[in-house]
Amino acid sequence: MRIIAAALAAFLVLPGVASAAPGPADSAAADSGQASPDATRSHPTGPFWQLKPTATDARLRGLSAVSSQVAWTSGSKGTVLRTTNAGRTWESVGPPGTEALEFRDIEAFDARNAVVLSIGEGESSRIYRTSDGGKSWQEEFRNTDPKAFYDCVAFFDRFRGLALSDPVDGKFRVLRTWDGGRSWHVNDTKGMPDALPGEFAFAASGQCVTTAGNHAWIATGGGAKARVLESRDGGRSWKASDVPLPSGEAAGVFAVAFKTPWRGVAIGGDYLKPTDPTPAFATNDGRGWKAGSQAPVGYRSGIAFRGNGLVAVGPSGTDTSRDGRSWTVADTGSFDTVDCVGNTCWASGEKGRVGRTSQG
Repeated sequence: MRIIAAALAAFLVLPGVASAAPGPADSAAADSGQASPDATRSHPTGPFWQLKPTATDARLRGLSAVSSQVAWTSGSKGTVLRTTNAGRTWESVGPPGTEALEFRDIEAFDARNAVVLSIGEGESSRIYRTSDGGKSWQEEFRNTDPKAFYDCVAFFDRFRGLALSDPVDGKFRVLRTWDGGRSWHVNDTKGMPDALPGEFAFAASGQCVTTAGNHAWIATGGGAKARVLESRDGGRSWKASDVPLPSGEAAGVFAVAFKTPWRGVAIGGDYLKPTDPTPAFATNDGRGWKAGSQAPVGYRSGIAFRGNGLVAVGPSGTDTSRDGRSWTVADTGSFDTVDCVGNTCWASGEKGRVGRTSQG
């Protein structure tokens, strides 16, 4: 997301987007006979997130929940944080000498092993790996192609993973690893469909690539249509499908999550319109993408399955759903990304903000 990465980082720290008051959109919905978004959503009765102070002002867009006790998060200023006690304390464990890098995604396997990705043009896109809880890091990949801009990373298991770049010469570029991130190889583009004009991936929450089983999905925006690219063979070949979400220079699918290869969701919107009530949520049952019957109000950059339910986050709040059909406003604070393990969810975002919840 080379063109608007800086604009995205700057815009989403602006104040005044924590809640949306009723306005013209609500009146228009009523005139059309449709329920306004707030009419189909309940509101919080108590705090959903327990905030876990991190002692940093970095924007934390990368997040990996290992357990109810262990989580890693990463972000601006070369920041990587780790907790092993449910967020009571955090260790700053980022690679030395990386203060100029933006670590937009992190994938952790346990309390000791993790892979972190930095975004940017040319050599700013890098991948580091640690096997001792961040005491030491090895740089395993540095991009040397000025046309590439890596956005996010995901793993099928402890050994096989993918890293995604915006299109290079008209096609999305994918790196693959088979050894837990120790080495990375550019995937053959013969199995990759052509990118649309202006199409890219959003490096907003580390969720533009996800995996389940041997399947993988890439979320896109920026073009005339929002799309998700799917691979059923571990990332070797891909097929593109249109997704019924708004798309444009600042809009599209920002995050995808799959509980199984046949049950997934996509969410996004327009980050320049963080409280726009235009629905931006879709579901997939293995047979294609369909618009959700309801959706969180406003732009959402992150989503995760929590059991059979869902948690979605964005700059204007957090929404939860038990079934993917009806949604509840759970919190009005700003977060960029969310990850859940078991019944415990973690969220992170601007100014070092991290939350944890294990409530129902």
